[in-house]
Amino acid sequence: MFILKALKNKYLLTTIGIIAWLLFFDKNDVFTQLDLNKKLNKLEMERDYYISEIQNNKSDIKELETNKESLEKFAREKYLMKKDNEDVFIISKKQ
Repeated sequence: MFILKALKNKYLLTTIGIIAWLLFFDKNDVFTQLDLNKKLNKLEMERDYYISEIQNNKSDIKELETNKESLEKFAREKYLMKKDNEDVFIISKKQ
């Protein structure tokens, strides 16, 4: 008897319809919002990573600009540069 009255109530049916529409059929439905939230969290993590990398690179650049010995060390390690009378041997480990 109660269920029959509830099914005849147009306000209840309208409310259920609107909730169903918002949950499943709307362009901004719940599942889309959850997916967008995951993407946002991933992008924020990437942003934090790149910000920290930029800070590290800025400190490295400052060190290279002020210290000639570190500039020479950096050039030798990263770009395998050498002086004219030197030989460079590269030893790599197989993984």
